[in-house]
Amino acid sequence: MLALPDRVEVVEVGLRDGLQSLPRVVPTETKLQILRELLDAGLTRIEVTGFARPDVLPQLADGAELLARAPRRPGVVLRAMAPNLRGARRAVDAGAGEILAVVCCSETYSLRNQRMSVRDSLVEALAIGELAEGAGIPLTVALGLAFFCPYEGDTPAGRVLELVRELREEGIARLYVATSSGMADPAHVSALARAVLDEHPEAELGIHLHDTNGMALANALAAVDAGVRTFEGSVGGLGGGIAMPSALPDCGNVATDDLVAMFEQMGVSTGVDVQRLRDAGRVIAATLGVPSRSRLSQVGLKTDVLARTRAAGRTPRAVRRPDEDQVHRSLPVRRGGAG
Repeated sequence: MLALPDRVEVVEVGLRDGLQSLPRVVPTETKLQILRELLDAGLTRIEVTGFARPDVLPQLADGAELLARAPRRPGVVLRAMAPNLRGARRAVDAGAGEILAVVCCSETYSLRNQRMSVRDSLVEALAIGELAEGAGIPLTVALGLAFFCPYEGDTPAGRVLELVRELREEGIARLYVATSSGMADPAHVSALARAVLDEHPEAELGIHLHDTNGMALANALAAVDAGVRTFEGSVGGLGGGIAMPSALPDCGNVATDDLVAMFEQMGVSTGVDVQRLRDAGRVIAATLGVPSRSRLSQVGLKTDVLARTRAAGRTPRAVRRPDEDQVHRSLPVRRGGAG
């Protein structure tokens, strides 16, 4: 039986991780419209942008303007990704409510994506941590490719645990493991999450989920059973997968909509209004002109299914079960001997 908590946190990363994957630049005004939809649905931790070099990621070049114009609501954290110390300084100056630093567990991917070795990216993340602490801004560190790298294969658990130890020794409490390639399985997720939490029970461990192999929701269940309480997704399953090889043509994020719907249906509170998130997902997909990968958006809730059935005039009638005498009378009577 699953060990389910009363509540989990679902973090939305579509405005950054999703939009940076699109082959075009989304106008700032459209991003603000998307942000308002997400806020109205009740999401309280939203990764709105990143501060990479504008020539590398022009999709995020308006990060400072977006944060300056973003609506501020009580209890809502607007996070920004910083791939290096320079980006972190820009995030601080722009008024980010939280900074995300990234350390890849794969040497090959780290060099391709961040142009740094794993060791160098760890040093950079620790420097970002010092900057954030000095500015009074919370820091989260993501451990990318924590399960599988399409260039190197399975990521050794010992490598992930060593990085966690070094981060924890420097006082970093909030971190998450990422299924960046989307090829993780529930047993692997459970084993790694339990190993981290057994060694660091005080750590705030989350998981960032991609759905390449269709196991993202199963991985979320394995993670929550292991003690993870923070889950990251992207509305409509938007984006994900920068610097991945052509062998992984589609490694998009898990749909936030489906994460929320699954937890809420199981009685685990997320604080998010499922119906409003369903509607927001549909509006956002239409606004961006992209198909939604979310089952919630495509199918809806049980109440939606019932409403469509009734609207189509196909409400099933109650079927009367015949009593035993009726059944007996309807049976063929066999006459004669046993033969």
